[in-house]
Amino acid sequence: MEVKVRNLKKYYKENLVLDIADYTFKEGQIIGLRGPNGVGKSTLLNIIAGLDPQFEGEVLYDGKPLDEKIQKEITEVFQKPFLFKRKVKDNIKYPMLLRKLDKVEIERRTLELAKALEIEDLLNKRGNQLSGGEAQKVALARALVIRPKLLLLDEPTSSIDEEAMITIENCILNFHKQSNATIIIVTHDAIQSDRICDEVVFLERGRIS
Repeated sequence: MEVKVRNLKKYYKENLVLDIADYTFKEGQIIGLRGPNGVGKSTLLNIIAGLDPQFEGEVLYDGKPLDEKIQKEITEVFQKPFLFKRKVKDNIKYPMLLRKLDKVEIERRTLELAKALEIEDLLNKRGNQLSGGEAQKVALARALVIRPKLLLLDEPTSSIDEEAMITIENCILNFHKQSNATIIIVTHDAIQSDRICDEVVFLERGRIS
């Protein structure tokens, strides 16, 4: 899914935090979004995800404005993901149940992602009993099971150990290889962005360069 941002301005009270004249996130690429803290990276992701409608300008998805059909093709994983208190496997299955997928397919995708992210032993654990790294893996699994055309990741490997980071990166890369989805990933890790991204853009003073 191609994402085009035009004449985008976002204000917090009277402060202009985003000012993007024209930028296109190309279809089928992994794009790294870097920049200092507090420059609006997470805000931009939320706008693209359709979670923040309070902005000027427009965001187009394959040339079209956001609608219910497009919204179902977009998933965002937050830096501090929210998980239900229910079991991990139920957290992962939840978006598939909303989309009324076949029960056998729901089970297959759940186990497939659990294996890929090495969380099979967590499936019966409660979502509120996980470490930060475990929660990130579960949140990513929950996002990937619906096979989005646009995946937005807000620092998905922050504050986790190297082994977990590599597992998450490999899962992202495998998903991209299989789906050719567009992935926008916020990261402060220059090595990581060079390792997994097709393109890296910088957000500074609200503008992309």
